[in-house]
Amino acid sequence: MLVPTDSDLREIARATGDSLLACHQTLVTAESCTGGWIAKTVTDIDGSSAWFDCGMAAYSYEAKQALLGVRPQTLEEHGAVSRETVLEMVSGALVNSGAGVAVAVTGIAGPGGGTDDKPVGTVWIAWKRRGGYPEADLFHFNGDREAVRRQTVARALQGLGALLSTPAACHPDS
Repeated sequence: MLVPTDSDLREIARATGDSLLACHQTLVTAESCTGGWIAKTVTDIDGSSAWFDCGMAAYSYEAKQALLGVRPQTLEEHGAVSRETVLEMVSGALVNSGAGVAVAVTGIAGPGGGTDDKPVGTVWIAWKRRGGYPEADLFHFNGDREAVRRQTVARALQGLGALLSTPAACHPDS
């Protein structure tokens, strides 16, 4: 994936907002490695108050537990950068907001913090709509800290677009 520019991110955010509006949904973000960048990107769009509920930047273990309901056992057994953690983050974001759709991200943006098992650029992203099942994908992004974070924001928003393109997202009873 090419590293998205500010203009690219704005375009993806605008399309995400259009999809949320069309589906009469609002968005909540739960962000670790992006530190609120997804929320910033979507709120840069005029009129985002019609489709953005709130964002939670939860960097520490304690914040993930307090704000998003991530279980201490999950963090101890799997670590912050794991499928298990991001699934609990995305579900907790919906529980603790009025939104109908959530995205959560956790990863290692670098330059430090990577290991052989989880190198710099390892990112988990999860998406969920209220009443639905969460989905999570693992990504391995290249580049420096900013490049990893930009790619994470873009993939998180693109994943929302894919989620909102399903009939169940706009019509939960179908």
